[in-house]
Amino acid sequence: MDSTDFSVLNTCIGWMEQGRRVALVTVVETWGSSPRPVGSWLAVRDDGQVIGSVSGGCVEDDLIARVQTEIMPASTPQTLLYGVSKEEAARFGLPCGGSVRVVVEPHPSLEGLKHLRSRVAEKRMSLRELDLTSGRFEIRDANRADHFRFDGRRMRCVHGPRWRLIMIGAGQLSQYLCQMALAADYQIVVIDPRDEFAEGIQFPGVEFSRGMPDDELLRLGIDQHSAVVALTHDPKLDDMALIEALKSPAFYIGALGSRANTAKRKERLKLFDLSEEEIARLYGPVGLFIGAKTPPEMAISILAELTAAKYGVEILQRREPQPTEKSACMPKALVQ
Repeated sequence: MDSTDFSVLNTCIGWMEQGRRVALVTVVETWGSSPRPVGSWLAVRDDGQVIGSVSGGCVEDDLIARVQTEIMPASTPQTLLYGVSKEEAARFGLPCGGSVRVVVEPHPSLEGLKHLRSRVAEKRMSLRELDLTSGRFEIRDANRADHFRFDGRRMRCVHGPRWRLIMIGAGQLSQYLCQMALAADYQIVVIDPRDEFAEGIQFPGVEFSRGMPDDELLRLGIDQHSAVVALTHDPKLDDMALIEALKSPAFYIGALGSRANTAKRKERLKLFDLSEEEIARLYGPVGLFIGAKTPPEMAISILAELTAAKYGVEILQRREPQPTEKSACMPKALVQ
């Protein structure tokens, strides 16, 4: 559940506690260039007030009117389809003929939504399964292999920290990256065995470990929803983590360092049981080149590159500035 949908959940609960009628709308299918992904939420209050979005604003006016007049009086969830034809796509402003199907729950359970909110606040992955014939839903534990499903009769939504970011190093850059990644709804683990960083990172929701990086990665069980970023600039720690990470199905693996240091690191990694293909998965130097000079700017560049990898977007921007004596020891994100 991203921060936008968590705000929808909070507001929906608040409205219901005030005695207002609320309908909960979920995107269940999209085609073409639909602007919102499946699982996105919108809540409609009985007086037409809304929070959230299912189409970026394209169909909301019509949706609100239909929810108030047709669906709120109903007893069970209903489905609505927008943009099925080019004419409707043009009418509702859906880009490039995109279409969106939504499920509207006219009577969501207040206690059920409060239970879901508490689980998400505790960073527990949860599966909410809605029966469209009765309108009832169940909430149970989910795992990272679970994903959104809709078959016309049942809807299964995964809520909670589906994506995980594991950072090696608890320095200043890691602190800024933690703040930004928390806002982007990552579950975050920071690993740093060094005595000078024994106090770790003091942010709610961040797990801190003083174990050795390679041991901790094995304990955590890296999967395809995990990213690993090595930020200590200490080969003894970063390389240990990278050896394990590059063998895993992690969707992103990055390491801080200059281009020269990255080349040396890749040569060192060849001495271990890693293939050329595995070593080529390393994003190094870590982060998009945006001319960043400060730790917050570097954190932005790292999260931007990580986001592109998360969504399978090809990274085309790869400027190669001329190396200088000054830049030789600087990470890519700092080089002008």
